[in-house]
Amino acid sequence: MKCKRLLSVPVLSVLFLVGFIYYTTVFVFIEDWLGLKSPVGILNALIFSSLAFMWLVSFAACVLIDPGHVPPTFVPDVEDGEASDQALKKNGVRSRYCDKCCIYKPPRAHHCRVCRSCILKMDHHCLWVNNCVGYSNYKAFVNLVIYAAMGCIYSMVIILNAALKKDWKYGESFPLKIFYITCGCIIVTLSLVLGTLLGWHIYLLSNNMTTIEYHEGIRAIWLARKSGQSYHHPYNFGLYRNINLILGPKMLKWFCPMEISHLKDGISFRTVRDNL
Repeated sequence: MKCKRLLSVPVLSVLFLVGFIYYTTVFVFIEDWLGLKSPVGILNALIFSSLAFMWLVSFAACVLIDPGHVPPTFVPDVEDGEASDQALKKNGVRSRYCDKCCIYKPPRAHHCRVCRSCILKMDHHCLWVNNCVGYSNYKAFVNLVIYAAMGCIYSMVIILNAALKKDWKYGESFPLKIFYITCGCIIVTLSLVLGTLLGWHIYLLSNNMTTIEYHEGIRAIWLARKSGQSYHHPYNFGLYRNINLILGPKMLKWFCPMEISHLKDGISFRTVRDNL
């Protein structure tokens, strides 16, 4: 079932694009710039190959790792099972009920209209990985963006150096010029898009926040100011602890997309108020 996610047009398009960037960067641009037989050329090819490999590993992890679904047996933690409607509303139980799945949603879970199920700590549904980005595969997604951005920027530098070194004679190699310009435009666009996306998720990561929670927070801040109060994201424990909660406690494993042994059930989360 999970492998079927790989057989979608967006996923196959990404794999084709990665293959195209890898082939042209290594066998065209590094060859033109340094030569693949030189020690410096081999070193650059190995560095870029490592980035491309981790890019693909992170991409596969995003596609294949289940983001985490709400168990059908989940029941909200309400002290009195026969509490009144007013008490239920006060505890936020009714607002956390999913009418589509007919189940209660734990904190930070949301219903995905594409997957047609409730996803634990849902960030967004990503068309390019044909999967939701949620509790279990968010680390893989962050790693994917990191390696993809680094790979594209590295490729951009290689293309630029290859273009500057090449002896362009007027009227000659016109198709090659078009090829260089086309590849340059593609890689610059990808670098800008992925760099922006990386910056956005570094911000979310540093605040222990999802994309959905960010947009919910904007409204919460507005409502708090309207009533003369202040709003603070309840899951923000500070930069270092936030990173540890998402990427893991061991720094050496932060950039390993498959290492998610630090994750728990994704149903309950400590808040800043719990520490008061």
